[in-house]
Amino acid sequence: MYFVIQSMRARMSVYDLIFLLGVLSSAVTLVCVAVRALRGRGSRALRLLRNYAIWVGVYLAVSVGLAAVERQRIIRLGDPWCFDDWCLTAQNVNRSTGGDQAVYKVDLLISSRARRVTQRAKGAWIYLIDEHGHRYAPDADPSAVPLDVLLQPGDSVSTSRVFHVPAQAHQLGLITGHGGAYCGPMNFLIIGHASCLFGKPPMIPIQ
Repeated sequence: MYFVIQSMRARMSVYDLIFLLGVLSSAVTLVCVAVRALRGRGSRALRLLRNYAIWVGVYLAVSVGLAAVERQRIIRLGDPWCFDDWCLTAQNVNRSTGGDQAVYKVDLLISSRARRVTQRAKGAWIYLIDEHGHRYAPDADPSAVPLDVLLQPGDSVSTSRVFHVPAQAHQLGLITGHGGAYCGPMNFLIIGHASCLFGKPPMIPIQ
């Protein structure tokens, strides 16, 4: 629910509105099913539940179908990648090699566009991903500024992440998100967000 609120708070798209209406109608429908079942109207409750399941199936099919045909979103190096008021900017990338691995150091700027409230990106994550969909987590660094650092209105903070990637990996991109796992359930529930299922998640190309 936190992810839903954060993704809608500032700029609500048509798909976000459809999702919100779907959540509200789902809650009403399930309450009606429970009430009918408690009143001994089991057949009516099952019929309503069956119709609801069909609606959910159609909704998910539309969500996945649109994600399959839409273009991959590409964010350029140096441009802020914003999720509502929380933004992450990959400012610079340094690459070095050592044996069968390449080391990427990515300089990041975490910033807030909020004007009145403090905020943080709970559950924030970041990976490099290659052309085969293999993900590479950053090296553990307890001294690094966490991605979910608390930001004051209009605040920003610099940090970096280091990734070790097989030298033969190509078409590397940086992916990020928060409030849920990569390609998790929320990606399928909001129409058009399931592009990761088709190997074209929003990303910042770094190679």
